[in-house]
Amino acid sequence: MFQFQNDDLRKKILQSNSNLLIMGGPGSGKTTIALFKAKQLVEESGFLRKGQKVLFLSFARATISRVEEQAGDLIPSITKQQIEINTYHGFIWNVLKHHGYLLNQHPLRLLPPHEAGRLLSDIPADEHIKKLQELFQTEGLVHFDLFAKLCAQLFTESRALQKIICAMYPVIILDEFQDTNLDEWKLIKTLGTSSRLIAMADPEQRIYDFRGADPRRIAQFIEKFNPEIFDFGQQNNRSNGKDITQFGNDLLLQANKGKTYKDVSLCFYPFYKRPHTHLYLKECILQIRDQLYKAKGNEWSLAVLVPTNALMLEVSDTLQKTIQLSNGQIVPSIGHEVAVDTAGAYLAALLIASLLENGSKKQCEEIHLLNPLIEHILGRKGVNGSTSQTDKEITLALNQYITTKMIRGKNRELLIADTKKTVDSINALQFYGNVITDWKQVLSILEECNSEYYKRVVDDVKYLRLLRRGSQLYSALDSIWRSFGTYSGAMQAVSDALSRAHFSLSTMNWQGINVMTIHKSKGKEFDVVIVYEGRYQQCMERHYQNKFVSNPERKDQAILNLRVAVTRAREHAYIFSPRDDPCVLL
Repeated sequence: MFQFQNDDLRKKILQSNSNLLIMGGPGSGKTTIALFKAKQLVEESGFLRKGQKVLFLSFARATISRVEEQAGDLIPSITKQQIEINTYHGFIWNVLKHHGYLLNQHPLRLLPPHEAGRLLSDIPADEHIKKLQELFQTEGLVHFDLFAKLCAQLFTESRALQKIICAMYPVIILDEFQDTNLDEWKLIKTLGTSSRLIAMADPEQRIYDFRGADPRRIAQFIEKFNPEIFDFGQQNNRSNGKDITQFGNDLLLQANKGKTYKDVSLCFYPFYKRPHTHLYLKECILQIRDQLYKAKGNEWSLAVLVPTNALMLEVSDTLQKTIQLSNGQIVPSIGHEVAVDTAGAYLAALLIASLLENGSKKQCEEIHLLNPLIEHILGRKGVNGSTSQTDKEITLALNQYITTKMIRGKNRELLIADTKKTVDSINALQFYGNVITDWKQVLSILEECNSEYYKRVVDDVKYLRLLRRGSQLYSALDSIWRSFGTYSGAMQAVSDALSRAHFSLSTMNWQGINVMTIHKSKGKEFDVVIVYEGRYQQCMERHYQNKFVSNPERKDQAILNLRVAVTRAREHAYIFSPRDDPCVLL
């Protein structure tokens, strides 16, 4: 039997028949006790009827994978069959797929980020939701940002359906409750009218204010559902015996300054001129990697956490390159994974799929390259990004070229020359039916292009994790070749595989070195974490005193971000900050 810290508190949770609010810091055991509560309810005689389940919801697939693994260790398989563990998106999409027709006469189709980015490229950011609602009404396209809103609307307009769903899930466990936005809160309120709710929250891990998380949410839950409240405080089972959690708690009070921590190291680095801006970080990663290899063999994980996507890609590029210093020293390439936003990578994958599809039939034409290139230019930054005026103008010029075969301007002429050369090379390729080999062949031809727009495609596709033997993307392309002897239908197959991947709950292996933003790290755990500020840039100003003075809310958010980042570590956390302009939080 699993042994709890503070058994009395956990026994009270297991004995409760009310709505529950379970609070606690990182690694305090909220998930563990929630799983035991689910186990108890399933095994309680007569509580669940045939077809009923306990529903466990969280935001991140990484969290769900970890919970699935933990449940497999703690709960017998026959019991686990009556516990559904899913993301909010996964659960809502299942509801909308089967019942969304009640809101719209059009057949519903998922609108993935890569497609949404293209459709919204000319729409001001403050009108995106309005446009997405219009696309839903007129075409039945459903974007992730509308999921909770539409599901709440569905339950409000059809009380019968609400009762059916609640009857299927008489108890719903809500992980990371502090991060719910207004639409998700409305949905939860409809579910809570008939289902018992167990909310797990840590107000000091609220780092999603930008998507609508509200510091009042926990108080709203208490007012609405009158739950029994249990607070595990700052107990820590993730990094037991370490002072990582203590640093995080001191940080909240700004009591960390001047203190030393055995398991949290502060590293103040010098600035380097380009191209070696992040050289110090790379050298430190090599040292830490070697230490981990020596201590753990191949069973270790290291995360490099940064504030922005731009810095993440800079760091990744630095790690990927072999660097020769002026003294002749060689700093080798470092293998790693990058948790990049998907829109650019997905659209780059669709462009390659178009070349596979048409090239394998020796029918590749300029339009088969230019159309997906236009979509990549317009949509690579996703729904929340903005397409530059220069990029919009190039897409207009390319659309005109498709019709008139006329193009003007040195850079545009270079792009068309690359297009012609690529088409000829693709048609001359010998395809073998080995997906990875054929994919790399096509990519190598694109790598020979000189136009910046094709270079962007090559850069983006580097971060596509999904082309692996056995993956959905690999399997889709392999199946097509086996059926037709060509890659006929590859674009649709790739689009479908990438959309399904969003809902995939397969366990991600986080071993080795991983580079991601702090927000992407939520719900994940690593042996060692490096929090890296990077070179002083405008996008980093929120970390510095001049901004804190004028906007204390930014300081509060920076504190929460840093606390979340550091507490991803099980064994040790390193915080890297510029020597000449250190973060004022330290």
